[in-house]
Amino acid sequence: MSGPDTAVEAGAEEQEEDASAAEWTADDDWTDEALALLRALRAPHRRNRAKQIAFALYCTVLLLVVWGGIPSLGLFLQASMGADYTGYGPGLLAGLPSGAAAAGLAVLLLAVRDGLWRGPVVPPRATTDWLLAHPVRPRPVLRPWFWLSCALAVLPGLVAALGGMVALGLTVRTGLPAALAWCLVGGACLPLLGVCAGLLVQRDPRAARWARRLTPYATALVVAFAVQSALAVAGHPVHWLERVELWSGPWGWAGIAALAPTPAAVPGGLLAAALLVVPTALGLVLADRAVATVSLALLRERARTAAGVLAALRTVELRAARLAVSSASGEGGRLRVRLPAPRRPWLVLYWRDTLSLLRTPARLGRAVLLAVPALLCAVPAGDTRGLLSWAVTGLALLFGYLALAQLLEPARIETDDVRRSSWSPYPFAGLMLRHAVVPTALGLLLGTAGAGAVLALGGGAQAWLAPLAVPPLVAAGLVNACRGPARNDLLYRSPQPSGGSTGVLMFTAWYAAGPAVTVPLLALPLSVVLRGGPEAGPLPAAAFGLLLAAALLQWARLRAAALPRRARAAAAAAARA
Repeated sequence: MSGPDTAVEAGAEEQEEDASAAEWTADDDWTDEALALLRALRAPHRRNRAKQIAFALYCTVLLLVVWGGIPSLGLFLQASMGADYTGYGPGLLAGLPSGAAAAGLAVLLLAVRDGLWRGPVVPPRATTDWLLAHPVRPRPVLRPWFWLSCALAVLPGLVAALGGMVALGLTVRTGLPAALAWCLVGGACLPLLGVCAGLLVQRDPRAARWARRLTPYATALVVAFAVQSALAVAGHPVHWLERVELWSGPWGWAGIAALAPTPAAVPGGLLAAALLVVPTALGLVLADRAVATVSLALLRERARTAAGVLAALRTVELRAARLAVSSASGEGGRLRVRLPAPRRPWLVLYWRDTLSLLRTPARLGRAVLLAVPALLCAVPAGDTRGLLSWAVTGLALLFGYLALAQLLEPARIETDDVRRSSWSPYPFAGLMLRHAVVPTALGLLLGTAGAGAVLALGGGAQAWLAPLAVPPLVAAGLVNACRGPARNDLLYRSPQPSGGSTGVLMFTAWYAAGPAVTVPLLALPLSVVLRGGPEAGPLPAAAFGLLLAAALLQWARLRAAALPRRARAAAAAAARA
């Protein structure tokens, strides 16, 4: 449905709501009776739901205790017997100011982005389509969902505060109660502030427009804070800039509170805690009152979107879920960019791909931002040995793959519906291989720029490995782009009739086949070059990368050739049915 039609329909729904609300009087208010009846009717379902929630909480607590509590207790026992972990303290305190600012801003950004497509107030479809259409007060119906969102948001903050307590207690020898109390200030207040901000974005179109406009800048700030934190840990802190970041907003105030019980405390810890607690309490009060002002048309739209995303996730259609979230968030905006039309027919495909990427600058921005942690992860790979060096190099390649995957969206759009390729004179497999040309060229340009930046900062010649890794990573992305519809049948298969199910592993191997093969294999020669051993010449690594890229492109060609056959078979089966 087109945008104007949707707007007209939404306006008509709002007018109907306003008219029906104007016709209702106090005598028509059956809110208490309706809720009492629903509580009675839903008592068995509510009991079953309570059992499911209790079991989920039990599993969550058990996992946290097994994977977090017991190892932490073991570390404290070792510390009591003489083990010294204080050597990690200076690095932790050096990276904490910018790192806390990055984490806090990321939490707020995620909450605001959630408000663009879902929001903290999203009752089930039955509530929005049936109950709220009747003469009932919306506030008693919507308040529980808002406070449920608050509780779910606080839970990760509590876990993060416990982790901060353990880290400060082991490395800085801070008292555990004081460390937990100060870490809880940011761990509890920042998620709650994010929920309040998400509600504002959900109910106010102007706030939603500002959230979309500011998202790229906020994302860039998160990456910049993370880079500064890594540089501070490496011994290059900028203290005056850290002070500015710490006092720049709630994301920094949480860092001031976390530093308060440590030797690196910043003056004004109590003030920062008050600046977090008071606005959070005020925001919760105002948000509780504003819950009832969310329009019914918007609630219906969000409930349908949330149900569609949940259905896509249950069937492991991750791309469908991502597209639904992007569409509901208003990320479909495109720039009006024009390029001169090519005079040679064989250039048309590359012209279309380039124009598509230029008109969606968000993808280009994400590619640049993801390239930054790729370069940062490659730096410590040269100072480590053995398996750790291979793992760090693999992490750098994974970020590089995610950066280059942003540039392969034209290829993924082509495989969403193979009928789109009917304009092309090439076979579908050849068309998909040609879709790798523009991402490879842009990736080489991005890798060269990153290598130049590393060299300008005093890095070694190993920085030129960045552009050398581009062809195999693009080929891996093309393999994934040609995987076709989700193979949900793999989730229920097991190669051993009497053994346990390995369906999840099989599905994961199918879903992430390209990077799962490329990243470990490519990390082997690159880690050797980064370590600078005697056999560390870049030519063997470059040759291996090109051979791997050729093999992956052949794999992608075979996958792409099978997609039209599957589409024709599915169409024939649907026609017979």
